[in-house]
Amino acid sequence: MPTEEKRDARFIQSLLAASEDCIKVLDLDGALTFMSEGGQRTMDVSDFNAIKGCPWPDFWTGAGKSDVALAVSEANAGRSSRFQGYANTMAGRSRYWDVQVSPIMGPDGAPEAILSVSRDITALKEAEDRLRLITGETQHRMKNTLAMVRAIATQTLNSDLDIQETKRSFLARLAALDDAQSMLNKTHWERAEIGDVIRTAVAPHAPISRFAICGPEADLSSRCAMGLALGLHELATNALKYGALRGEAGTVTIGWTLDEDRFRLDWSESGGPPVTEPTRKGFGARIIEKALAGYFNGEAAISYDPAGVKFTLRAPARELTAD
Repeated sequence: MPTEEKRDARFIQSLLAASEDCIKVLDLDGALTFMSEGGQRTMDVSDFNAIKGCPWPDFWTGAGKSDVALAVSEANAGRSSRFQGYANTMAGRSRYWDVQVSPIMGPDGAPEAILSVSRDITALKEAEDRLRLITGETQHRMKNTLAMVRAIATQTLNSDLDIQETKRSFLARLAALDDAQSMLNKTHWERAEIGDVIRTAVAPHAPISRFAICGPEADLSSRCAMGLALGLHELATNALKYGALRGEAGTVTIGWTLDEDRFRLDWSESGGPPVTEPTRKGFGARIIEKALAGYFNGEAAISYDPAGVKFTLRAPARELTAD
């Protein structure tokens, strides 16, 4: 072989060895006749002779097998094709491939073999799947948030408050919702620790020293975290206007228990002015009882004990993290 041809052969051999693409040559029936050195690494092939002559479609399943058969047929007709799909390596690793199939033409201009170049794009596929999932979750969260904002706006604007008080109430509720979302953003909306939710919700209303907060560590889903934050905002607002936080001596105890089956949270005010039950329940009370119970798929009740307002939330333990 002339020196130049040897140099070209070494160049092609080095190129095939360096490439991580799985470069294969098939006969017209689709049987393997050659696989590049880099392709053997990518496909976890330790001995190509063990699979040489095997039908290439046999390495695929489901839709991939059909795509391969069609690509072989197209190459026999002198046409190139391309497809993507999953196939296992020889070590059983599931990989996602981008595959280009082309005919290799003989001297007479007719196909004499088939060239297949498979590129492992598993990382790209996984990134696309994650992006698709994140997009769907974001849309879902936006719908939930807009539904909350719509309900807050509708009920606040339908109240008997004057325009300035209506504005203050609406903005305060939006701020409580924003605080809950900011906290969830830190954990990428996966979970929020209940103690953090409680402290974040009550902090704007009074010094944290006015609250006795006690309970075991527990995670909440984004739905339960936002619901609890809004409910506690309403309780703290009422306590600041009429209850234990109105004066300087009152305190609020927030405690919760959790076992394998049940969750219970209690809000108990003491040291404030005598409490009387309101003649009508506004939007805040409806959030505290009905909406909060709905978020946890449980039961909630508020009582107006003369010594201080009390609130209890009971729910199945599994609902705390249910999405």
